[in-house]
Amino acid sequence: MLTDFLNAKPLFYDEIDYTRMPRVYASIKESLKLPKIIHLIGTNGKGTTGRFLASALHSLGYSVGHYTSPHIVEFNERIWLNGESVDSSILEEAHQKLLRLLCVDDAESLSYFEYTTLLALMVYESVEFIVLEAGLGGEYDATAVFENILTLVTPIDRDHEAFLGEDIQSIATTKLNAVYSHALMASQKHPEVLQVAKSIEEAKGVKIELHEALINDADREKIELVATRNNLAEYLTENLSLAVAALKFLDISYDVDAFENSRLFGRLTELQENIILDVGHNPLAARSILQSLQGKTYTLIYNSYKDKNYKEILEILAPIIEAIEIIDVDDARIESKEQMQSVLEDLGYNYKSFSTLDDAKEYLVFGSFSVIEAFLKGYHE
Repeated sequence: MLTDFLNAKPLFYDEIDYTRMPRVYASIKESLKLPKIIHLIGTNGKGTTGRFLASALHSLGYSVGHYTSPHIVEFNERIWLNGESVDSSILEEAHQKLLRLLCVDDAESLSYFEYTTLLALMVYESVEFIVLEAGLGGEYDATAVFENILTLVTPIDRDHEAFLGEDIQSIATTKLNAVYSHALMASQKHPEVLQVAKSIEEAKGVKIELHEALINDADREKIELVATRNNLAEYLTENLSLAVAALKFLDISYDVDAFENSRLFGRLTELQENIILDVGHNPLAARSILQSLQGKTYTLIYNSYKDKNYKEILEILAPIIEAIEIIDVDDARIESKEQMQSVLEDLGYNYKSFSTLDDAKEYLVFGSFSVIEAFLKGYHE
């Protein structure tokens, strides 16, 4: 069973063997059928950009898969197929087919993300387009081994420094080295990203251009209409704009109706009138949240992994946060409650442990996919 097979693999690693995925893929490449792939790299906005694009393609009559990660509630969320999470029976069939292709040692040695990336390709063999979202990486990511027709680059900022580099230039280099031939890039906060892009263009003979070059006034009117209809925050509208640029690159005509029901759950999602969920977990995400929600104050339901710069995140959010409630998350990578409380005291926050919701309060649930998952488990009980 796929569930048992994946449960035997660790979700996270302190070190990653970057030679494994290219080697394993090369061993089965001739047995795979690759549709047209649009690869998504960047720090924030990959999921929403990918879902805007995949939903539009599906609405316009194309068969399409969107591979995204991590999931919030169930694994099937990662492998979206023609408008919905893939059915478990399709997943199991793809799993058995993939096991027949791989030797036992390779199947066992592949990481959770590497295996599920190949699994998605098995599910997507008969579609016309795959919107393939990178995990945390760029050139060494499991998704980077496949040929693609286009790379979409969302805003690049600091995150996963242990794997990607300690500064923006290093992180941008690692990510942009994944560009296969042609890339459309969202607006970037850091000028170093544009400098790195120019260097990689020259060194690799690829083309990396800002997505705005493909957007005209008629597109801007449509984007604004979609944003108004769907009450999109500014950062979500920017992600929509990048998806539209991809359609323009593909020479696919679209209308505003193509983006109906295209929002990805957990991105400024209003769970109920007084509860907003967002899976953001880095300073760039916090700035986007601040910009989107300024003018109101919230009780923040929060927790963080030890390796995240959560002190900076909490400083950024301070103008819209009146108190913090720390939610328990069952994960060894979560910061200790004592250390979290020490930081909150240094920042002058009122805080307590999260227990129950108060209908009189406005809540923002923010911190990571695991925070949202922990909250939803309690919410639905």
